[in-house]
Amino acid sequence: MVNSVIVRLFLSSVLASAAAVGQESALDLHRTLAVAEAANLELRAARQQRAVALAGLSIAGQIPNPIVSFNAGRDTPHEALLWDQPIELGGKRGKRRAVSQSEQKTTEIDIAILSRQIRHRTREAFYRALLTRAQAAQSKTTLDLATRIASIIRQRFESGDVAELEVIQSEVEAERATADYDTALQAQKIADAQLAALLNRSLDQTWNLEGRLDELPKAETLQAVTDRALGSNADILRTTQELETEQRRLSLARAQRIPNVDLQAGVDLNSPPDFNVGPRGQIAVALPLFYHGQGEVTQSTAKLELLRLSFQAQRTNASVQVIAAYYDYSAKTGLSNQYAQRIVPQTVKLAEMAEDSYRSGKSNLLTLIDAQRRLNDTRKTYLDSLFAVQSSFAVLEEVVGASLD
Repeated sequence: MVNSVIVRLFLSSVLASAAAVGQESALDLHRTLAVAEAANLELRAARQQRAVALAGLSIAGQIPNPIVSFNAGRDTPHEALLWDQPIELGGKRGKRRAVSQSEQKTTEIDIAILSRQIRHRTREAFYRALLTRAQAAQSKTTLDLATRIASIIRQRFESGDVAELEVIQSEVEAERATADYDTALQAQKIADAQLAALLNRSLDQTWNLEGRLDELPKAETLQAVTDRALGSNADILRTTQELETEQRRLSLARAQRIPNVDLQAGVDLNSPPDFNVGPRGQIAVALPLFYHGQGEVTQSTAKLELLRLSFQAQRTNASVQVIAAYYDYSAKTGLSNQYAQRIVPQTVKLAEMAEDSYRSGKSNLLTLIDAQRRLNDTRKTYLDSLFAVQSSFAVLEEVVGASLD
């Protein structure tokens, strides 16, 4: 119980000191995801594909234009006017539209897949920004401690209690802590820029983020997550839609085997002494003697079989990917809990004991410095383990293909 309290106090102090006033209202995770969904440039560009798909639907529904021809010659009849109208049989126009509509659905699935990828990247970027703030705060705490110890040791040196060697050691440690703190601040700027790029905001914007790394997401049971994945996994959804599209292409290929009819109507003019105006008509039909679309039908049938096999393989792959992502998330959650409940509290205790031992003259400065370094590294590793859980959950969510929180 005491250990948990120590960890919570540590995280509270780190995250509280990391908070900064931003240029706009605070962003929590859900608002950040919503901003990315609405403003991300990759998504906005992908959504323009809808206009292309709608244009394809218009093209698929076109009706063949008539052909009007006029002839003039020395022979009789001297002139002729002819109207030629191709007529499609077998419902070809409707089947073309069905293929185009199915391709439009594929476009929507592609946009949804990209949306989930952006959600994954945004979630990671949000928690990375929180991580760098926490790491900067931890580095500042370490710097303050190293500076305080260096100041105390210099005072003790000036009073003749310690050797100059300890002064040099403590000042070197303070310089090292300063360099770590500067590096952490630069990492925070990089994380903020990456988040800004995903949200389509100014890259030098300062963010005021609301959230905690230790608020770990809770996943459903493995069976529940797997069942959801089989209905929403990106690869499965796309292959399912491609199957439907190919079935419609096969139907269109079979309809294309039905010959079209050309209806022609017109008049012959100026054929003395027989007539001045004489009507004429004609029907033309292509005879499928040598080729009747069997290649297209065979090709589409083969693609359908390929897609059916791919669909079965992808269901298996999706289940395996969910299992791998789920157990990875569970393992990283367990590791972070170990750090929170045992490793960090015990390391804090050791650092406190080392400081007490040094103050009482029972140990040297190197022992104290080593203990402080070990505590700093342990706290940083704990923060990394928390981010690893958040990142692993984002991977699991993308594999499932649906929001899990």
